[in-house]
Amino acid sequence: MQIRLDVLNNHPEHRRFDGRRRLPPWLRKRLPLGAAMTQTSQLLHGLHLATVCEDAKCPNLPECWSKRTATFMIMGQRCTRRCWYCSVETGRPEPLEADEPERLAEAAASMNLRHVVITSVARDDLADEGAGHFARCVQAVRRLLPTAFTETLTPDFHARSECIARVLDSGVTIFNHNIETVARMQPVIRPQGRYDRSLEVLRLAKERLASHPAEGGRRFTKSGLMVGLGESFDEVLVCLRDLRAAGCDILTVGQYLQPTPQHAPVVKYWEPAEFDAIASAARGMGFVSVASGPFVRSSYNAAEVYEQATA
Repeated sequence: MQIRLDVLNNHPEHRRFDGRRRLPPWLRKRLPLGAAMTQTSQLLHGLHLATVCEDAKCPNLPECWSKRTATFMIMGQRCTRRCWYCSVETGRPEPLEADEPERLAEAAASMNLRHVVITSVARDDLADEGAGHFARCVQAVRRLLPTAFTETLTPDFHARSECIARVLDSGVTIFNHNIETVARMQPVIRPQGRYDRSLEVLRLAKERLASHPAEGGRRFTKSGLMVGLGESFDEVLVCLRDLRAAGCDILTVGQYLQPTPQHAPVVKYWEPAEFDAIASAARGMGFVSVASGPFVRSSYNAAEVYEQATA
């Protein structure tokens, strides 16, 4: 590995933490039973579609696929960046597949999704960093499912306003870009990202939405972060204030879980009451919708999170 994970391994809390111990009871899930999960898998694999559910080893995969929902991951399964919380492969990306937007829309229609979430690997190799492909996917979904809501969880596009505008102008309902972690942890956990750049992405998106109002409903910006990497509660609160100052409307906060031994270690398992305290503080800051809990992920129960924002 080309990163000094000893920065985290030597964290005082981590030295007291036995990473091999069993998960606390609030991080244990009963796996759902039924044929729906198999049907979802067959549909997605049959259309040769990738999902962040599989590639990022999401703990909610059995639950979501059993409900016949998934988060589509476009533009290949190799990322041009390496973040030390993420299990998506880093490497030379594959060429874009011109028919991917139509295949994705076909899957969304077959699953009868009312809320379609689309994310991607980072594609720093492309001239527009993949913004145009995002837009084509959203437009394909809107053609087949005109009443569905669409949500894009994008890379930072290096805060290029023209890329952000390209995605937003496709008519997407929610523009989501994750800040991922607090400012102090960014250089270690997300070395090719920038805390201030992510805030700028959200600020630019909010400005674009304000200057180009959509017909037929409100649109929102959204961001998420993980806890458990060594951050303090006060640092989380600072991050939330920074997100609100950038115009972020919707917030998700979840527990980081180490996907493999080669990734950043867990420093702390935050307790449910601590997630509740984060949610309470976030609502007090003015977020219109908040999901905060051990199993929360950016797109987990995304339809319900959106409904809370519009209630």
